[in-house]
Amino acid sequence: MRSLLFVPADAPRKLEKALGSGADALILDLEDSVAASGKETARRHAAAFLTGLGDRGGTPLLYLRVNGLATGLADDDLAAVMPGRPDGIVLPKAMLGRDVDALAARLAVHEAEVGIADGATRILPIVTETARAVLALFGATRGSARLSGLAWGAEDLSADLGAETNRDGSGAWTGPYRLARDLTLLAAAAVAVDAIDTVHVAYRDLDSLDRACREARRDGFSAKMAIHPAQVPVINAAFSPTQAELAEARAVVAAFAAAPGAGAIGLAGEMLDRPHLRRAERLLARRARAPGRP
Repeated sequence: MRSLLFVPADAPRKLEKALGSGADALILDLEDSVAASGKETARRHAAAFLTGLGDRGGTPLLYLRVNGLATGLADDDLAAVMPGRPDGIVLPKAMLGRDVDALAARLAVHEAEVGIADGATRILPIVTETARAVLALFGATRGSARLSGLAWGAEDLSADLGAETNRDGSGAWTGPYRLARDLTLLAAAAVAVDAIDTVHVAYRDLDSLDRACREARRDGFSAKMAIHPAQVPVINAAFSPTQAELAEARAVVAAFAAAPGAGAIGLAGEMLDRPHLRRAERLLARRARAPGRP
């Protein structure tokens, strides 16, 4: 996945329109974008949307953002949407390990009840929305077979910290949010899943979005969440390798394949070692996993 577009689950017209956005995944939102009074309506719309699609060939992956486990609403969310066989669940305000395990146990029960293969429903936790969740990332070494990635978020964290803002005068993240971002990236590498960058709330400023995407990809993120369909093409372009990058990666892989057992090789005037091979392999693997890509 390169782009994951949030869509309020209580807005059927937006859900239908989002199918043509070009996003690799849609996140049908039952949490922050839905008022407390509209939760049950949003569940019904989400369930109807999922079941109404039938054969999903050619559609984006469909994830549901449920309400946090501590709210007492997540069980009702899951009961409503799991018969529709979503591809995954986005878990907000999650502590890596404890909360992922708790959700996995719930999903196993729902999968058995509706005839879904055990473990088929993936989990994408947002792991930096509370101070406790950020601190839980220190020393993270254990993942889950259900994890499809780790995402970070800044808006809820700023509320938890009581911060006046999460960016400085230049628009850069302030210290606590740089830490949360970096820990997400490190934890994702430690548990061998993709790191997914947070939303860009200035949704009309596509130039700053492009810069943010390219900085995220530079550092190791593989995707970004979106809050508006106009952001999707920018995100997809930034996280898609160019033909030149693909050609270079294939050349590195081929050079090492031609010299089995070599720790380092020379290629185009540069000395390359195993980390270069690993980066090339990861880029090609990411390309192969991109929906609709050859």
